[in-house]
Amino acid sequence: MEFEEGLEPVSPTGQYFNSSVLSVSIIAVMEFEIPINNLPSIMSLLKDVFLPINPRFSSIMVTGEKGEKQWKRVEVKLEDHINVPIFPIGLSPDSYDEYFDDYISKIAMNHFPHNKPLWEIHIVKYPTSNAAGTIIFKLHHALGDGYSLMGALLSSMQRADNPSLPLTFPFRQRSESKSDRLSRGVSQLVSLIFNTIHDFGWSMLKSTLIEDDRTPIRSGEKGVELQPISISTMTFSLDHIKFIKDKLGVTINDVITGIIFIGTRLYMQEVSQKSSKADSTAIVLLSTRTVKGYKSVKEMIKPESDTPWGNQFGLLHVSLPKFTNLKSSNPLEFVLKVHKIIRKKRNSSSVHLTGCLLSIMKKLKGPEAASKYIHRASSYSSMSISNMIGPVEQMALVKHPVKGLYFMTLKVPQSLTITMVSYMGNLRVAVGSEKGFLDPHKFKSCVINAFEMTLQAAHDIPT
Repeated sequence: MEFEEGLEPVSPTGQYFNSSVLSVSIIAVMEFEIPINNLPSIMSLLKDVFLPINPRFSSIMVTGEKGEKQWKRVEVKLEDHINVPIFPIGLSPDSYDEYFDDYISKIAMNHFPHNKPLWEIHIVKYPTSNAAGTIIFKLHHALGDGYSLMGALLSSMQRADNPSLPLTFPFRQRSESKSDRLSRGVSQLVSLIFNTIHDFGWSMLKSTLIEDDRTPIRSGEKGVELQPISISTMTFSLDHIKFIKDKLGVTINDVITGIIFIGTRLYMQEVSQKSSKADSTAIVLLSTRTVKGYKSVKEMIKPESDTPWGNQFGLLHVSLPKFTNLKSSNPLEFVLKVHKIIRKKRNSSSVHLTGCLLSIMKKLKGPEAASKYIHRASSYSSMSISNMIGPVEQMALVKHPVKGLYFMTLKVPQSLTITMVSYMGNLRVAVGSEKGFLDPHKFKSCVINAFEMTLQAAHDIPT
């Protein structure tokens, strides 16, 4: 039922993420300290605040005469997008964990109806070992990137300690060497050109010809994105991560990516000793936005906004370093190696060249061709890693304090997906793994072991 004349074009990346070969969504999970008893007030807030945030929440995606995807405004009934599951009554929180895990796995596998806007909300009123109640937002990636969608969710939240004050976010700062702070010279320009050519060429090979080896983290099966997944999480102190960062003189992202890679290699080696020599690649999602913190949704949807709503990120192919025996190796050396790899790739314009390549594909062969390229690039790699920044203070939804927060990317053609979000001084790491192929408990144990090894090694460095 259309109520507004005119159609809005879907962004190129939005078209890539919603095609016949690729349909990527995001779930954001909010865990509450108190039971969810005030459902009418939450429904009212969603209707009056969340729904009007952006016209895309009241639009369906349609295909034009030339195959171009467009947003078409429709009338939205909130109750059609809200689900309140019913579990058995009177169980313990630990017993409800199994019901919750099964429910969230079903949410991950479900497809959005073609005749409804691409979002839905699930309100789980039963207590688990992590929360007294949980709300799950599922949003299609065609609506926007993590920055846009996080901004939309935060627009519905308030500070738990003082609703009149705004939420604040950690200052995002990259560690730079003195040479980085100096004006670019001829040698830097040469390095930029060389790195760009090398990375772009390697990325092309990894996306079209060279597949990662089949290992304990990569089944290599076609249609892996259609398989059920398990989602597990773990929490690390940001103070501990910053301690390691300061000891090594690298970035927080370098530290946590290095720890994830160490844990991944430990898991591979425990499951199969042969896989320690396997070639494995991670796709690291890199935001191309230059802003610090989040802008309001009103700012993002302005025509000339410097932080426009939509998808603005690039994909970096990062090889997992190899060690014959990780347990006897220095984890700090591993983190430094990851730091050098990522720094070299940041000093490259291959991400922008890849964006240009996708645009050319779209113009010559249509958005489906570009979507197939992204699908193949992902399926040829072993895992993906993405992260977002959350508030420093505790937030609340209609006076329901949020105890924990995490998100997960869905329908990615890989057996392993890692996501991270900071919140209230902690980093929540979520692991999405192909059910029946990866052992989520063993993988989680290996990552926690990697973190403890790295933290202990940092403490052992003389002051």
